[in-house]
Amino acid sequence: MATAGLHDSELGELQRRLIILRVGLLLVVALLGLRLWHLQIREGPYYRDLSENNRTRSVIMEPARGLIYDRNGVLLANNVPSFTLYVSLEDVKDRDLLIDQLSKLLGLDAALVGKKLTARGSKQLPRKVKDRLTLREATLVESHRLDLPGVMVQVESQRNYPGGVTASHLLGYVGEVSPEQLEKPEFADLHQGSIVGQYGVEKFFDQLVRGQAGQKSLEVDALGHEKRTVVVEQPHAGDNLYLTIDVRLQKIAENLLGEESGAIVALDPRTGDVLAMASRPGFDPNVLSRELTPKQWAEIVQNEGRPLNNRASQGQYPPGSVFKVMMAAAALQTNTVTPSTTIHCNGGYQFGRRLYHDWKAGGHGAVDLRHALVQSCDVYFYTVGQRMGIETMASFAHQFGLGEETGIELPSERIGIVPSAAWKQKAKNEAWLPGETISASIGQGYVNVTPLQMASLIGTVANDGVTFRPRLVRAVMDRATGELQERPAVPKRTLKLRPEILPLIKEALAGVVKEGTATRAKSALVTIAGKTGTAQTTALGKEKRAEKDIPKKFRDHAWFVAFAPVEAPTIAVAVLGEHMGHGGSASAPLAKELIEAYVKLNLPVSADVTDRAVARVGDAGRQGTR
Repeated sequence: MATAGLHDSELGELQRRLIILRVGLLLVVALLGLRLWHLQIREGPYYRDLSENNRTRSVIMEPARGLIYDRNGVLLANNVPSFTLYVSLEDVKDRDLLIDQLSKLLGLDAALVGKKLTARGSKQLPRKVKDRLTLREATLVESHRLDLPGVMVQVESQRNYPGGVTASHLLGYVGEVSPEQLEKPEFADLHQGSIVGQYGVEKFFDQLVRGQAGQKSLEVDALGHEKRTVVVEQPHAGDNLYLTIDVRLQKIAENLLGEESGAIVALDPRTGDVLAMASRPGFDPNVLSRELTPKQWAEIVQNEGRPLNNRASQGQYPPGSVFKVMMAAAALQTNTVTPSTTIHCNGGYQFGRRLYHDWKAGGHGAVDLRHALVQSCDVYFYTVGQRMGIETMASFAHQFGLGEETGIELPSERIGIVPSAAWKQKAKNEAWLPGETISASIGQGYVNVTPLQMASLIGTVANDGVTFRPRLVRAVMDRATGELQERPAVPKRTLKLRPEILPLIKEALAGVVKEGTATRAKSALVTIAGKTGTAQTTALGKEKRAEKDIPKKFRDHAWFVAFAPVEAPTIAVAVLGEHMGHGGSASAPLAKELIEAYVKLNLPVSADVTDRAVARVGDAGRQGTR
């Protein structure tokens, strides 16, 4: 009986152990199942992506920028194929070693390469290290592929400007988007290495011209080298721009300035179309569109000639006697004088203890408004300015568009200065002095304008008081659809003048060329009206000195504004020569040559001819790079 009892107890213990073992096995199976569910279901997408990235790489495909043409279909900016060096950080095990290899192989700046590889951005996207590789450099990289894990060379389109320096301030240049720009909303969809407009039309219309990047997935080997293409999302090229300028007239304007610093602006006063806009000295946008070292960039920006300054829209100068055009209109409108009012000029205007000199030492005698404009009599306008006061002068200057942006389609336009008592109090915390009104009345003192503003002003006079916003882009072609979208001319304002005033002024300006201070602008080909200006830049003392004895940097600025033909104006011109002396002798002949060239070129091109020119290049424009 005792033996039977012992066997029963052992059997029971064995059964309990079996139950514990089964429960343990069930728990283990349950834990394994839970872990499998976690890995395959909950974390499945993550590990799938991780696995995929271990064998594929995403590469950005840069778009071709839109092409830029002049008004007659002449190509001004296109794209050319080029080699670009990229590095995929995921495949780089020793970054310092790679930097050293690339520096020695291609002669790159090690610090610059390191900066590009450590810049903020997605680690999944390759980093652009250098563009515009030469064929030799690209061949060197390909021949060392096995020693350069993660390094790849891609063929991309690079911006090219066939005309070089021609129209550089208008076209601008492109460059890699900066870290600061990537923080801005308009660049939110871009990445390190993206190319954007950095100046001129390229910058102002960047979102239209830039295009949209594509992407391709590549199957790569253990070193990150491409084996085959898996998926491709094609990039979309940017839209084409058709400018209002005639590149033939643009080249003539630039050649007229030659080595002199200055600006020439030519507008169609009927529409605001910019026919030419020259600024000297210029720059080669092909050079600036490449990557520059800090030293190279410093040499450009520190150049005494300030080649990156668009003097036409950013240069601010005292207008000198061209300001008298506005003064004459203001004087007549406010009845400060009538057309027949005469003022005696004996060569100076006494105000308090100071004598304000006329440019003609012996004076002009008794002059009315017409002769005051024709002979540019300072004393006449000293008197008129003192009678009107600075506030009236400022009000009319603003009406003519001074002291504000013209609205041209270029970045960073300057507005100049239209002085007033309120302006001086705000800018200098000083009260306005009566004598400052006299200086301002002939465009000196605090008055500052841009050549573009003066071209717009004389264009307004030529167009019977109607101002159009200066227009640089006539049409945009959508590269996806081929649709051409015209950009209409935009009237900006109409002068509030009595109808008889502008005809009087226009006749007087014609007299300036026929018999006055601008006879060197007289043409046998076309009738020209205009106004000279000589803007003093610094006080040289009371003694009279021959211009040749004055250092160049202290000489006066030479102005001339004009329109033609006088009977039905189709072109308005402003010429500003820095430190070139007298407007009548230095700038008037340049305006004459430009206007005559315009007439000989049979400009402006009629709308139907321009449309045909656009149509001729339209098909080519849809094809991408050229």
